[in-house]
Amino acid sequence: MTRVEWMLDLYPRQFDTPRVIKKLLIFALALCGLAESTFSQRAGRYPSVASIFDDLDVDRDQVLTKLEVVGSRYASQYPRWDVDGDGQVSRADLIQFRKRFGIAADGTQIKTQVRLVIPDPSDLPIVDRNHPPSREVAGQSAYILRTNSHPVSGEKYVILTDHSGDRYLSALKRLAEHYGGRVIHVEHLPSLHENVASWNDIQSQLVDARFVAIAPQQSSFSENTLLSMWKLLAGIDSDPMLDAWPGLLIASNEASFDELIRQSIHSHSILPESVKPLAISQVRNSRETRSLQKAGLLRKLFEEDGVELPVVSIYGAQSDDAPELKGAKTWNLHLKNDRQFIRRFPEDVIAELNSANLWVMHGHGIPGMSCSVDMDGLPESMTGKVVLSGSCFSASPWKTDLPSMTEAPGGYAVEKRDAFLLRAIDRGAILAFGHQRLSKGFPHLYPMLDSLIEGKPAGQAYQELLNALIEYRGLKPESFLLSDTDRQNTKPPQNVLLYVLIGDPALRLTTDKVVDP
Repeated sequence: MTRVEWMLDLYPRQFDTPRVIKKLLIFALALCGLAESTFSQRAGRYPSVASIFDDLDVDRDQVLTKLEVVGSRYASQYPRWDVDGDGQVSRADLIQFRKRFGIAADGTQIKTQVRLVIPDPSDLPIVDRNHPPSREVAGQSAYILRTNSHPVSGEKYVILTDHSGDRYLSALKRLAEHYGGRVIHVEHLPSLHENVASWNDIQSQLVDARFVAIAPQQSSFSENTLLSMWKLLAGIDSDPMLDAWPGLLIASNEASFDELIRQSIHSHSILPESVKPLAISQVRNSRETRSLQKAGLLRKLFEEDGVELPVVSIYGAQSDDAPELKGAKTWNLHLKNDRQFIRRFPEDVIAELNSANLWVMHGHGIPGMSCSVDMDGLPESMTGKVVLSGSCFSASPWKTDLPSMTEAPGGYAVEKRDAFLLRAIDRGAILAFGHQRLSKGFPHLYPMLDSLIEGKPAGQAYQELLNALIEYRGLKPESFLLSDTDRQNTKPPQNVLLYVLIGDPALRLTTDKVVDP
C-alpha cells in the first residue's frame, strides 16, 4: 500500500471530504513526494512515472492536475508537461516529455548512441546584437560572438591598486618601470565609486592610458569591484565602451604575486608555430557532448595551421554510451561517480600537460574545479602557461557580492574554495582567463583564443570581448554596478561582464618576429 492509498483510507472516496481538507491532503502528499523524489535523484536515478503518479495522483483518475502537484518539486515543470493546456497530464504525456531528455519511464537513462557532429570552424555563425543565435545553436553554444576593435585613449601603462604591503608594491613598481608607466594607489578599490572626487581624479589620470593593470587585494576581488572598474574605463570618453586595454594582477600570496610580475617582465612572445595547445573537455553524460564537440572543432582549427592538438576528455559516471574522439594524442578518462574529480592524471597525460603552453578547457565548473579537474590535480609547475577556461566559477572571488549558490550548472554542489585559475597562477601560469560566476563558455572564450593566437596584446583581446558583450546586451555604464535589487539575483544582467583575465595586459602570446631571450 502506498502512502497515498494509506492516506485515502482515512478519507474513503464515498466520504464527502470537505474541499479545504482535500487541498491540505494534496499539499501534504506533494511534500512527501518531494522528499522521496529528491532522495531518488541523489541516489543516482530519477523517480519513475509510476511512482510520480502513485505519490501525486490523489483521486486515482490517472491524470495529474495542477492542484495535485502544487508544493512538489514538479510544480514548476507542470506547464511543460501540459502541452495542450487542458489542465490534465496523463502518463503518456509525462513519458513523452521525459523521453526528450533521455529519461525512460522507469527513471533510468535511455541508452541511445548520440552522434557527435563537429562543424568546421568557418561554418559557425558569428552573432551580434542584430544577428542573435537561433535557439538550437544557442543550446549547443555553437556560435561565436563578434568582436571589433575600439580605440584606446592613450599610450601609457598604468597600474591601479589598493595593495599596501611592501612586497606587492615593490613588484608593481618594477612592472611600471619596465613599461615606463606609473602606479596609482587607492585606499580601497571596492569603495572607490562611492567617493565622487576620488573617482573623477582617477578617471582623469587614465586619459593617457593604453594598458590598465588592475591589482586588487584578494579580498577586493569581488563582482562589484570588477564592474566598477569597467564603469571607470568606460567613462574616459562619452561612448559606453571600455577605452583602455585592461588586465588583472592577482595571486593568493606574496611569493606567487612576485613570480607573476617577474614572468611578465621577462616574458617573450613566440612564433605561432611554437604554440603547443592542449584541450580538456568534459562529457558529463551520454547526451551532453557540447564540450567534446568544441575540442573536436578546435582540433580542426589547429590542424589547418599544421598544429597538433592533444585532447583529454573526462567522462562522467553516466557516459557509457557517449561518443569519443579518435586519433593520436587522445585520452578518454572515466570517473566512477559524478562527485569525483581528477586529482592525478596518468603519466603520459602529465607529460602532455607539462609540454603544452596553452590549455583550452570546456565544461562545467565550480570553485576549485574546471572540466572535472580539481585544482589539486594541477601540475606543481605551470610556469609560463596560458590557461583559458570556459567553466563557470573558474575565476570565482573568495568574497561574493551576489547570493550564494548551492548548486551550479551540471548539478555540482558549490563550496567555498579557491578559484581554479587562481591556483593555476599560484603554480606559475602567466595568463588565465575565466569567469567569476556563470560563464557562457565557447562563444565568449573563442574570441579570446583567436585574438591571442593572432598576436594581439592580452588586454586588447579582453577589451574587445567586454565591449562586444556591452554592445550585445545593450548595457550602459550607469547600470554596470550592482544595485540592491541586482544583489538579490543569482544571475543579474551584469553577470555577462564578469569575465576575468589574470595577467599582464601588455603580454602577447605570439609574434610574427623572432625575439631573442
